[in-house]
Amino acid sequence: MDMDIIFKIAGIGIVISILNIILAKAGRDEYVMLTTLAGIIIVVIMVMDQVKELFSALENLFGL
Repeated sequence: MDMDIIFKIAGIGIVISILNIILAKAGRDEYVMLTTLAGIIIVVIMVMDQVKELFSALENLFGL
């Protein structure tokens, strides 16, 4: 696994947390929840691609 995805996930987490702080200070609590949910969805999609590659590699390894 490449270290690049770890840095991408960390960057997304930092951006989402900064947005959450700004939105919470502005009193937009409903948008805080939406930005958090959007960040989680983006990270899950990124991780799903990695899991797909893992299963593909395992398939090739065992000749299935």
